[in-house]
Amino acid sequence: MARIRPDDPAYYINREASWLAFNRRVLEEAQDHHNPLLERLKLLSISASNLDEFFEVRVAGLVQQIEDGYTEAGPDGLTLLQERDLVSHETHNFVEEQYHCWNESLRPSLAEHGIRVLSLHELDSRARTFVEEYCERELDLLLTPVTVDPAHPFPRVINKALCVAFLLRRRRRSSLTYTGVVTVPRALPRLIRLPSDGTDDFIFLADLVAFHASRMYHGYDIVSAAAFRVTRNSNLYLAEEESRNLLESVRTELHNRRKGDAVRLEIEADADPEIIERLRSNFELEPWQVFSVHGPVNLSRLFNIYEQTGHPEIKFKAFIPRELRLTAKSRDLFEELRRHDVLLHHPFDSYDAVVSFIESAAADPRVLSMKQTLYRTNEHSLIVPALISAAEKKEVTAVVELKARFDEDSNIRWARDLEDAGVQVFHGLVGLKTHCKLSLLVRRDPDGVTRRYAHLGTGNYNAATARIYTDVSLLTADPEITAAVHDVFSFLTAYAEHPNYDPLMVSPLDLAERCLALIAREAEHARHGRPAHIIAKMNALLDKNIITALYRASQAGVEIDLIVRGMCALRPGVRGVSDHISVRSIVGRFLEHSRIFYFANGGEEEVYLGSADWMPRNLYERVEVIFPLKDTLLRERVKHEILDSYLADNVKARILKRDGSYVRSWQAQGKRRPPTGTAAFGAQDFLIALAEGKQMLASIPPVAAQKPRPVLVRKER
Repeated sequence: MARIRPDDPAYYINREASWLAFNRRVLEEAQDHHNPLLERLKLLSISASNLDEFFEVRVAGLVQQIEDGYTEAGPDGLTLLQERDLVSHETHNFVEEQYHCWNESLRPSLAEHGIRVLSLHELDSRARTFVEEYCERELDLLLTPVTVDPAHPFPRVINKALCVAFLLRRRRRSSLTYTGVVTVPRALPRLIRLPSDGTDDFIFLADLVAFHASRMYHGYDIVSAAAFRVTRNSNLYLAEEESRNLLESVRTELHNRRKGDAVRLEIEADADPEIIERLRSNFELEPWQVFSVHGPVNLSRLFNIYEQTGHPEIKFKAFIPRELRLTAKSRDLFEELRRHDVLLHHPFDSYDAVVSFIESAAADPRVLSMKQTLYRTNEHSLIVPALISAAEKKEVTAVVELKARFDEDSNIRWARDLEDAGVQVFHGLVGLKTHCKLSLLVRRDPDGVTRRYAHLGTGNYNAATARIYTDVSLLTADPEITAAVHDVFSFLTAYAEHPNYDPLMVSPLDLAERCLALIAREAEHARHGRPAHIIAKMNALLDKNIITALYRASQAGVEIDLIVRGMCALRPGVRGVSDHISVRSIVGRFLEHSRIFYFANGGEEEVYLGSADWMPRNLYERVEVIFPLKDTLLRERVKHEILDSYLADNVKARILKRDGSYVRSWQAQGKRRPPTGTAAFGAQDFLIALAEGKQMLASIPPVAAQKPRPVLVRKER
């Protein structure tokens, strides 16, 4: 047996390379002709939005570390400069692939379906008249042309704003050239819909600004024009311990973030080299941070085409989520929960049950108090108004995480609205993000007993994302679980630490330690010949301690199946170290977001769900909760309906190879062609069919070597 050397770089895949590999899988879905055309367009825009955030956060942090003189290598052994070179190489290649997908595949295919993105020279007389009128009506009122000279400094360009640069020459002084810049207000749509008969026609706003430039720059000849966009460092730098008011500190930093250091310049590929060099110098960027693109400088805006066009024939077929049905014995959800726990798998199960749990509690005079965490919620949330209305008659507490990246502004607004309504609002603990998903109610039931009811989830309280993210919810009146949830809220509001939070695992208190213990226990079962199997589904796996524990469990003979959507630093297939570990990623119609942990435990199976990935930030820098499924039927459902279907997927699954690359599951099995017909099995398609009542569990292929499922009868509490 090989000796595990936790600091050996050969055991780890670079974090940034792994993230870029994930975004490449998203792009592959945009390139996949088996997906509906408009869904492919949406996936391309998502890959662009993902890359924006990667530069705003990860690349910005990398550049900052290099500038600050850090030299320490990461777990994979790469120095910061080597990591920068890797990021530069991979992102430039990736962007080329994105624009090839747009120009050579999606744009022509959309045109065949009557959805056209036109350039100025392709406009007919009707469209050209519309464009001229639009420029007079909208652009003349909102655009401010700037010519850069000693009296007119370069305008402040905010993060990811659309701009157009011009190379100008005065007609009276033809030997000199000037830089002109127009920053385009966010109020204007980036894609303008054109009048047309029988087609959906669009033109990019940047083209209209360039077209309109001659009217804005009187007295100049326009030598060249190019749209550009600057991405800035969007990390928040907060000294929380020194802050007197965290809300105001976050608000101030949000204002500063729009003006953070530039980390990327995107500019049209046919831009004059002199424009590119002037912009690069102004934003103090190195050549590798400049991206010349053959198309619009913001591919994420293509999502507007998806939203503004119908064409259901080239979108995914809509489906209706399964609604929660109460048993005949129960008059309401609370009575149902007194009988047994309820498990929901979104979006296949409707999120309405979670919203109803909170809304009905707000209106129920029997409910005495409500406690709620909020990390990200949707703009038209029904949950926040329910908490506000409840505050008129009962005690309501909300823990609102102000530092939820890119949702800080909306969370500040929600926090103020809640405070104004009389809700006790807390912002968690200094130095820790509150990422757990908890709702707790205290109710005096008709039998005179006062009980707690709770919702615990893997996803945010956001009904909009619940339609496109896969997450799991548990509704329960279990006394042990609800008492532990109460203790977690005490920790969040008063920093009151309890000796333990059983049966919950809570970070940063005991979650890492207990996860390591569960993995070690599985290894001990394997050594003694007892059933030993780990299935872990999460968004990312980066923690060195967890990875080392998994390697040791693999050496002991534990079969380990990891379903990791995004980053994975663990390297499978290392002889004598990770022979028994497989890693797969599912990228499909829905964003895989649920965190599920299964342990065979010598035959006494355990299943845990929660908000935490196996990443350092989740284990040590956030308040997270992982909770057990105590109900045998619910454990069986998670294992055999959810996990087994993901392990059987041979349509959307990719398998991580030892070298860090991913291949389709059928390629990993040595097949030359993807499965077709009844041999093809997609987990998300299966779960949709199951929710619609069109499929039985027996339809899951026996890929995951499932054992026969026993017939179980639930025992009510």
